Amino acid sequence: MNHIDRRNWLKTFALSSGFTVLGGTAQLAWGNTLKGSNNTALKIAKLNSNENPFGPSDKVRKAITAAFDKACRYPSMVFKPLLEKIAETEGVSTDHIVVTGGSTEGLKAVGLTYGLNGGELIAADPTFQSMLTYAENFGAYVHRVPVDENMQHDLKEMENRINSKTRLIFICNPNNPTGTLLDKNDLKSFCESTSEKAMVFSDEAYYDFITEPDYPSMVSLVKEGKNIIVSKTFSKVYGMAGMRIGYLVARPDIAKRLRKNIMAMTNVLAIEAAKQALDDDEFYKFSIAKNVEAKESIYKTLDDLELPYIKSHTNFVFFKTGKHISGLMPAMEKENVFIGRPFPPFYDWARISTGTMEDMKQFDVALKRVFS
Repeated sequence: MNHIDRRNWLKTFALSSGFTVLGGTAQLAWGNTLKGSNNTALKIAKLNSNENPFGPSDKVRKAITAAFDKACRYPSMVFKPLLEKIAETEGVSTDHIVVTGGSTEGLKAVGLTYGLNGGELIAADPTFQSMLTYAENFGAYVHRVPVDENMQHDLKEMENRINSKTRLIFICNPNNPTGTLLDKNDLKSFCESTSEKAMVFSDEAYYDFITEPDYPSMVSLVKEGKNIIVSKTFSKVYGMAGMRIGYLVARPDIAKRLRKNIMAMTNVLAIEAAKQALDDDEFYKFSIAKNVEAKESIYKTLDDLELPYIKSHTNFVFFKTGKHISGLMPAMEKENVFIGRPFPPFYDWARISTGTMEDMKQFDVALKRVFS
């Protein structure tokens, strides 16, 4: 199933009257435990890093095991088939693809490429910081534009910040940590116009969780030859955060430039895992369905406590606590629930990742106990 087929499936899924979780998948979530004072095991609900607790899938695990004999070889031995599979999935030629160690390496490589020698970047605030802070380490200046009243990118103000030193505009859509999604027409119009003035980077780490019909990836503009770079990852819907593999999609001349700044790349086991993940449609659907189920559970908990939240297009929910995050995090940790880090300036908001339904029940009990 390619991306277009998956988007069609998501359209049907999103518009269905109920969210029946797909069966027939024998996935087990990896548990997190620590020892209590009496040396008993305590179950930890790790809901702070936007991970998929159900992956890697069974098929991916088998592919990893089968690849052990190749692990003594350098990745170049198995690299080309993955490159071809990603290119086919995205509908571009292989020279458009830059494989990275998770999307984070791609973000940092781009931050280095466009931030050197006083380059200026523009981004929403708050948003995912990996590229931005890395670029600052190399002398870049980052214009951080506060999100609007709807917690979305303020595209108009971001465009107003463009000047002769602007080298890159960063868009995280859906946005981390707010979970908001830009209007597809506004997004495309913004990318088309601003890419004539600077490079535009579209971070699509959470793209697979979007259920809006016909929502476009900005890869469509890459195909038109625009100054657009798109990042994608195997960490989220495919449940492979620990494998560290992702990729960039860009015009061939841009990709060639970025490839020079890739440092770690990835490894044989991750490459074989990613090849299998792209073909594992059953697990893809399973992950989406489980994520919807978990989000509905989070919404129910927050509604019970009358805590405001933003409807999410990702695998996490951003909600207003009324408590400073520096106090809420340790309070939840005492209940064996780990929640997201601070996202200034929204110190009275918290980000909670989706987990298993067992995790969601633990979160429900813990949050209600903390707020009681």
